[in-house]
Amino acid sequence: MIDAMEREWVVEESVAVDAGPDTVYAAVADLRRMGEWSPEVFATWIRGRTIAPGTRFVGFNRLGWRVWFTTGRVTVAEPGRAFAFRVTSFGMPVALWGYRFEGFDVDGTPRTRLTEYWEDLRRDTRGAAFVSLLGRVFTGVPAERRAELNRRGMRATLDRIRTGVERAPGT
Repeated sequence: MIDAMEREWVVEESVAVDAGPDTVYAAVADLRRMGEWSPEVFATWIRGRTIAPGTRFVGFNRLGWRVWFTTGRVTVAEPGRAFAFRVTSFGMPVALWGYRFEGFDVDGTPRTRLTEYWEDLRRDTRGAAFVSLLGRVFTGVPAERRAELNRRGMRATLDRIRTGVERAPGT
């Protein structure tokens, strides 16, 4: 068993994408497409049409036979630069998910270093133990193993985003 001091609370993964930051941002910030990218999310319901700070949404997730939902709120939406959202369950903090977009050129061709990050917010808060228990019940994954699972999921997500963006017409 991993104790709280050894537990990984933040995970970050990156990939280079053969497209400019605005193009990559448009694919990532369209939360309706998250089911295309994420191995865990299979659908997203968004309140309203505009995705901006304050936009609320519900993510529907699956791991094996287990299905659950979380609620999210966009906290950062800076085209071509950054996109982030906070996830809660029953009103209690679960995680912060985000993306950074860093543009660079290779022989005059625009590229983007896309970084996805996750921070576990189930610590030092009212109800953290309860939310961790709910997470294990709904997902089958104990809180201390969530970082490892998310790292694998992030690698898959970033690869799917890269492939999808690079294959899109006009990129």
